[in-house]
Amino acid sequence: MKIDLTDTTAGKVNKALVQGRRAIGTPAVGMVLTLVIVTDEENAYDALKAAGDASHEHPSRTLLVIKRVSRSPRDRTASRLDAEVRVGVDAGSGETVILRLHGEVADHADSVALPLLLPDAPVVVWWPVNAPLDPAKDPLGALAQRRVTDTYSSEQPVRELSARADTYTPGDTDLSWTRITPWRSMLAAALDQVVCEVKAVEVEGEEFNPSCELLAMWLADRLDVPVRRSLSAGPGLTAVRLDTSEGAIALDRADGSLATLSIDGQPDRAVALKRRETAELIAEELRRLDPDDTYASALRFGVERLNASATAVLPVPDSLPKGAPVAVGAEPVAEPGTEPGAEPGAEPEAIAETPAAEAAPQEPAPLKKRAKAT
Repeated sequence: MKIDLTDTTAGKVNKALVQGRRAIGTPAVGMVLTLVIVTDEENAYDALKAAGDASHEHPSRTLLVIKRVSRSPRDRTASRLDAEVRVGVDAGSGETVILRLHGEVADHADSVALPLLLPDAPVVVWWPVNAPLDPAKDPLGALAQRRVTDTYSSEQPVRELSARADTYTPGDTDLSWTRITPWRSMLAAALDQVVCEVKAVEVEGEEFNPSCELLAMWLADRLDVPVRRSLSAGPGLTAVRLDTSEGAIALDRADGSLATLSIDGQPDRAVALKRRETAELIAEELRRLDPDDTYASALRFGVERLNASATAVLPVPDSLPKGAPVAVGAEPVAEPGTEPGAEPGAEPEAIAETPAAEAAPQEPAPLKKRAKAT
C-alpha cells in the first residue's frame, strides 16, 4: 500500500502510517529499529532496495531522506516536504517513508525525521554516498547509535579513511570494513590450523580500494609485522599471503567468487568467498549495534601509517611473490627499475615496515601471531 503526501508535515506522515497499518490489518508495530538513509535521487532506488532486502532479517521502519537541490534562489527559500508512505508488501518486512526535502527545510532534516523515529528503538543512519566528514556531529547522525558510511563510494578513498580516523566516534562503521569480514574470519581460521610465527604479510588487490587498505591495516595492527601492499586488476581483494616460520599461507581469490586456501604441508582447499551485495552488508551491520573496537583500532593504526614521514626498512621475504609493492594506504609507486636512472630488471632491495600500533581497545578475541579468532 502506498500513500502519497504533497507539501505535508511530519505529523501528517505519522497519521498516514497509522492509517496504512489499519488498512492492511496490522495495527501493531513489530519493528526492531529505525533505519535512516540519507542519499540523493540517483542512488535512492538502490539504497532502498538494499534496505528492503535487509528488512527480512531486521524488520524496521526505513526513512529515506532525499535533499532536493533547488535550481533558483526563489526555490531555495521555499520550503516544502513531500512524502511517500509504504506499508505491507510494498515495504518489505517493515514500513518505508520516502521524504523529499525542498528548500530551507533540507537544512533541518533532523527535525523532520525525529517525530518519525520508532520510540524506544535503536536508530541507525546510513549514508550510501556523500557522507559527512564527521558523522557523529551531523544533525541526523547525532540521533543514531550506529552510523554507517562507505569510503568505497568516495573519490579519494585513502584520504577518506584518514578523515574517518580523525573524527571516529564509537558507533561509526564503514561498509568497506564489512566487506572484509569473510577474509578476516578465513585468515584467523587458517592460522588456527598451524602453530607458527608470522614474519611478513602481503595484501594484493585493486588500486585505491579501501577494503584492501583496511585489511592491510588490520593485519599490521594485530600481527605487528611488516605488511606489503601489491596491486592487481581485481576485482576487489585478490590475495593475502603470509610468510610464517612453518611455511607460506595464501588465500587467493582471482575471480571474485571462489578462493583457494593454501597451507604448506596441506592440500589446497576451495573456499566460497564471493563478493557480497549491499543488502548483505547492511544486514550484517544491523546485527551489531555496539561500538566496533577492532575497526577503530585498525582505522587509527592505518592513519598513523599514512601520515608517517619515514619508516624503517626490511628485506623482502623470499617466500613472498614479487608484486607491485606500495605502502599501506599510500599512493602506488613505480616498480623498482622503472625510475629514472634505474637499471632495467633491478630487484627491490627493501620494503617499508609498518610501525607498531598504539595500545588498541580490547576485543573479545584478538588476532595475534598465533591463531586467534576475530
